[in-house]
Amino acid sequence: MARQFDLIVLGGGSGGIALANRAASHGVKVALVEAGRLGGTCVNVGCVPKKIMWNTASIAHVFHEAGDYGFTARVERFDWGALKKSRDDYVAWLNGRYQAGLEKNRVDWIRGEGRLGGANEVAVNGERLQAAHVAIATGGRPVVPAWKGAGLGITSDGFFELERQPRRVAVVGAGYVAVELAGVFRALGSEVALVLRKESVLRSFDEMLQQAVMREMAADGIEIHTNAHVRELARADAGLTLRCAEGLEISGLDCVLWAVGRAPNTGALGLPAAGVQTDEAGHVLTDELQNTSIPGIYAVGDVTGREALTPVAIAAGRRLGDRLFGGQPDRKLEYANIPTVIFSHPPLGTVGLTEAQARSRYGDTVRAYRTEFTPLYYAFTRRKVKSAMKLVTVGDEQRIVGAHLFGPGSDEMLQGFAVAIRMGASKRDFDDTVAIHPTSAEELVTMR
Repeated sequence: MARQFDLIVLGGGSGGIALANRAASHGVKVALVEAGRLGGTCVNVGCVPKKIMWNTASIAHVFHEAGDYGFTARVERFDWGALKKSRDDYVAWLNGRYQAGLEKNRVDWIRGEGRLGGANEVAVNGERLQAAHVAIATGGRPVVPAWKGAGLGITSDGFFELERQPRRVAVVGAGYVAVELAGVFRALGSEVALVLRKESVLRSFDEMLQQAVMREMAADGIEIHTNAHVRELARADAGLTLRCAEGLEISGLDCVLWAVGRAPNTGALGLPAAGVQTDEAGHVLTDELQNTSIPGIYAVGDVTGREALTPVAIAAGRRLGDRLFGGQPDRKLEYANIPTVIFSHPPLGTVGLTEAQARSRYGDTVRAYRTEFTPLYYAFTRRKVKSAMKLVTVGDEQRIVGAHLFGPGSDEMLQGFAVAIRMGASKRDFDDTVAIHPTSAEELVTMR
């Protein structure tokens, strides 16, 4: 006899938990199937511990600049192991908070690996569960490349397992994980080489942001190797050696971190047998309402391959819960104008279209405004860091369709501007807003 539920959620990450809790708040019976720690990538090996490491790296930068502000400061040592313990304790506390939230909402957490047995059935731990609605929210995992010796390296998951700080590191990749973790390693004193397959990092971002990040990473002392195609990772007496097809060889490495992409966790779900369609990479295909190809089966979050961001998974999950059980049949997530931040040093933020995307879509009606300046904080220090900002506008009314920020505070200031852009703000609206001085944010309302 199968246990009966109204909703079964496969995956206890951000999207799955958000959906389960929202559905349960509408009074339905929900099961959450998850074998690992609650919170998924974000809580355990992503956003949360990453931001703690970014904060730590930012404090290291402050120590370097303290002398310019009249302080006599010296760091005796940095204890990576002590920080790891404190960070792990905090993550464990968050795991407990997620469990408490599920218990409060009377969601049944079933610990195990779920597998679809059809549109309305899930098998887990030898037990059958049935529900009119089943949602896939199993997230993704970092890819380990197929290169010879790749097993000698680590991924972002392995980064959070490091007990000691490596002295010399190579980070292979050009995306946000590569940029962020290379920056953390370097700020905390490691020698870092960043190995790129093409010319730049963050290639889907506006070109201005790519250039700004590359410039500051190089200024921080990160070795950047472009157009490098990794062939092999090998171990020698002096450490690891990374070899590329072009003859580039980086030796004496204590750690090589692969940041070459992520893959969806769908291989063990039984999707083909259930008839659920996926793309070539294994992402679950969904429509704008998060429906899959099979009625009664849905998918949210990274497993769909659409905007792999924690707040997106949460928003999609909650909206799906409202649509299915909250009497809101048209409730859905709008995937346009989603803001995102890269925690580089300094951070960058972006929302909307890049200039290239806007010109491709709107042609000659596009006008871009750009500024580059030294923030007051760095105007006073020996180390100079340049901020850069761009607004992309369309049409005679100059509606803003893209905003791109790089520099201190970009992570915090973007949120409010993203609201304005989503509401259809024009360049005139920005111009007519009184600036807050002295701040970097004022540059966005004073561009000419």
